[in-house]
Amino acid sequence: MTAFSILDLCPIVEGGTAGEALAGTRLMAKQAEDSGFTRFWLAEHHGMQGIASAATALVIAEAGHATSHIRIGSGGVMLPNHSPLVIAEQFGTLEALFPGRVDLGLGRAPGTDMNTARALRRNLEAGAQSFPDDILELQHYLGDPVEGHLIAIPGAGSHVPLWILGSSIYSAHLAAALGLPYAFASHFAPDMLSEALDIYRSKFTPSAQLDTPYVMAAVMGVMADTDDEARYLFTTLQQTFVNMRRNARGKMPRPIDTMDGFWTDMEKTAVEHTLRYSVVGGPETATRKMQDFIKATNADEIMISMPIHSSQARLKSVELFGKMQQAL
Repeated sequence: MTAFSILDLCPIVEGGTAGEALAGTRLMAKQAEDSGFTRFWLAEHHGMQGIASAATALVIAEAGHATSHIRIGSGGVMLPNHSPLVIAEQFGTLEALFPGRVDLGLGRAPGTDMNTARALRRNLEAGAQSFPDDILELQHYLGDPVEGHLIAIPGAGSHVPLWILGSSIYSAHLAAALGLPYAFASHFAPDMLSEALDIYRSKFTPSAQLDTPYVMAAVMGVMADTDDEARYLFTTLQQTFVNMRRNARGKMPRPIDTMDGFWTDMEKTAVEHTLRYSVVGGPETATRKMQDFIKATNADEIMISMPIHSSQARLKSVELFGKMQQAL
């Protein structure tokens, strides 16, 4: 059975508040655990009106308090935005609160627009270029303490497992060289998926954390009782990506009956290409799409992002994907 996990953005929807978004994430985490998912991850984004997971470690803690055994973590923390020591302390704290349950997924993208990225990083170029060294520094802080060296408290000796996240072949080479598990963001960056997975698997070097390659591939997912309902719910994400192309970002929009008249032909082509790895439909259709994706990637684990406006519909989608996982 291929493991299923969830990537949550803690969405702030039209007509909703950040507080309601955080409450929704707690409910999502509990539903994910009850439905048999392996992990529940939160993503770091900044300056976005529709995403409430900027303080990622805090929101992960909320997911942890709402659950008892599902793994929780980041998908991911954008490490160049932060000091490795601070991230070691944050995730060391999470590991102390939720022993044996915490993952630390790492990315090198800003997770926001460039103006906000400058405010976060101060030095954009240095942050991206130092990413591999920052990972090694972070491993040091989370590993066994060394006399005479800086110590992260909490953090030292926690051995929180690291993941490399990416959407290009750069991340594949890095994950392989460091011997870390690899998660590819195919849910919004589909073009290099096959090449990146081939590189990672062929060049993987065993490490203290991992003996053999381990691949996670991501999809957008919307399940409902019928294909028509799922397609209707999916218009929320389609609108979101059109709005991003128009630089008109806001809260997560309500679904609409049809995208005809909302997007241009050029926008339609671009968004459908970007979201081509989406599993949308009722149980039969969605299962067929997921089987095709698993066969194409041979992924060890599937990470599903569920961009659905209605909190109740989101919980129903989690439940249906959980049933799919058991049946596959």
